[in-house]
Amino acid sequence: MLAIVRTILVVLLSIIICVFGLIYCLFSPRNPRHVATFGRWFGRMSPLFGIRVEVRHPAGVTLPQNCIYIANHQNNYDMVTAAYVVQPRTVTVGKKSLLWIPLFGPLYWLTGNLLIDRDNSARAHSTLTEIVQSIKKRNISIWMFPEGTRSRGRGLLPFKTGAFYTAIAADVPIVPICVSNTSNKIKLNRWSNGLVIIEIMPPVATAGYSREQVRALTRHCRDIMKNKLDDLNAEVARRESVER
Repeated sequence: MLAIVRTILVVLLSIIICVFGLIYCLFSPRNPRHVATFGRWFGRMSPLFGIRVEVRHPAGVTLPQNCIYIANHQNNYDMVTAAYVVQPRTVTVGKKSLLWIPLFGPLYWLTGNLLIDRDNSARAHSTLTEIVQSIKKRNISIWMFPEGTRSRGRGLLPFKTGAFYTAIAADVPIVPICVSNTSNKIKLNRWSNGLVIIEIMPPVATAGYSREQVRALTRHCRDIMKNKLDDLNAEVARRESVER
């Protein structure tokens, strides 16, 4: 019964957010500030799933005005966890097929996010070039999922190099964002589904890397995120065991 009620509420709220967002964004279409606004709206639905989201920012660090944010990509619950910490004037890069999701797809595009055709390598490369040009021309940051697909409980997958090529070409830092495990954690029929910690990490400078060193940068950032995710998951397990 609880799962049915939750599902109905989530569907209704999602429709309301999308319809209102489409109308709202028509007055300033593809304005990059919309992404953070509506990301937070979706993020506020996290209590409906019985999860407590704790957000951490790097102490004493001001996030760069222009950068590439990279985050781990787990499942559809990213919409109510990771979406909550999208920073102002940050747009995401998603696959072109997202456009065909009713209501959400048009809103995704209209808020200013970028769509990439992953099945067409030449077009994908051209899109990355456009992203590099847009970062400082439009004064934006880019959010990317370097795993390229949802991990679905398989841990942190290998990283693709697109985000790191983009950061080097645009001469901007990379800011890792780690979301503790949500795979097999959220049961819709269970009232409380525990804690999820999202940590925004200090920027990783790319100035010392050339395009030939992109794989080294990719490995470095993945190692940073893997270590942090291990720490976050261990902390969540420890805190939840105390609360039981």
